[in-house]
Amino acid sequence: MPELTINKDSLVTIRVRMSDLQGNLLEETPEEGVAYLHGHADIFPKIEAALEGLKKGDKASVRLEPEDAFGEFDPDAVFVTDVEKLGDPETIVPGLVFDHVPGEANDGRHYRVTDVADGKAVLDANHPLAGWGLAFDITVLNVEDTDGKEAVGMDDTVVPSFLGFADKIIDEGDDEDDASEESPEPVTRH
Repeated sequence: MPELTINKDSLVTIRVRMSDLQGNLLEETPEEGVAYLHGHADIFPKIEAALEGLKKGDKASVRLEPEDAFGEFDPDAVFVTDVEKLGDPETIVPGLVFDHVPGEANDGRHYRVTDVADGKAVLDANHPLAGWGLAFDITVLNVEDTDGKEAVGMDDTVVPSFLGFADKIIDEGDDEDDASEESPEPVTRH
């Protein structure tokens, strides 16, 4: 039986090392790798294209410019606000994530606290790697033919956020655009 190659609906297990363009390791998957369903936009398109047609044991190196990864840094996505607007000042620390900026329309993005000083907090909706060029070294650990059957019930939570779309925020809930003056609830801490 010929070895399976990666194509649409292949269940692929890969091991990945992500570095900056100076070669500094930023993230890596566990030795056993992570699985994703190929052809379903779960990972960056250029990485997916580089893996197309590969088989178990093959390796690929992919370089992504900022526009192909987490985008350019957008200075308009950074806000400074009074710490009190976010809640108890003692609990507002870098890494805390909120679902909107107080007093602004909810734009569906999450804002990470990047700095707290002198009663002010800096909120940043940019991905932490926005503006970075990235290098990915990938080893294909396994390829399974699914005929699309495994697509039902799979989601991108098996794919680490540094591979692409797992961390992109899509707000399918409240479509309300009204500005909120209430203190937002923290979403998570990174």
